[in-house]
Amino acid sequence: MKLEFLPLDKLSVSKANMRHGRKAPDVSDLLPTVRRRGVLQTLLVRPSPCPEPVEGCESGMFEIVAGSRRYHAARIVAEERAVAEPGEPHDAMLPCAILDEGDDADAIEASMIENMARLDADEVTQWETFTRLVREGRTVEEIGLTFGLPDLTVRRVLALGNLLPRIRSLYAADKIDAVTARHLTLASKAR
Repeated sequence: MKLEFLPLDKLSVSKANMRHGRKAPDVSDLLPTVRRRGVLQTLLVRPSPCPEPVEGCESGMFEIVAGSRRYHAARIVAEERAVAEPGEPHDAMLPCAILDEGDDADAIEASMIENMARLDADEVTQWETFTRLVREGRTVEEIGLTFGLPDLTVRRVLALGNLLPRIRSLYAADKIDAVTARHLTLASKAR
């Protein structure tokens, strides 16, 4: 496998991709981050099968095995920029891990592994990260814009800092439920 940046127009979603379908997937949760930072996580791709010279089959094309939502979000952002800045070049390049050629079963497995292995960060991990961002000078509004979260959500996560470390640990270990943790963030440390 090799890593390479590939142009957006050389990519298409593979039928082996578990999210392959006729309509574009919902990417509203990814758009704020892609608009602000671009696509950071590599897409898994493989060379598009192109038999010997066939009309309409262009060499140098790649199929997306995993990363369909990132691809669709990048396309939307590229289209938005083309409208906002007509005449400017918008050569979107996406980070791709190019798989060795294999059969469809290999591609399907890679797609499924990539999608199943992902775990969302728990709130305590989010709090730790948001706190680090605030220390680095980011505002609540900037954090919200970057991650596509309402300011209130960012403030609620940051409020976990009001909890005693032992209570935060219990919450992270699922010994305290989210509702109780929310109520405890409203109390003073003395309470």
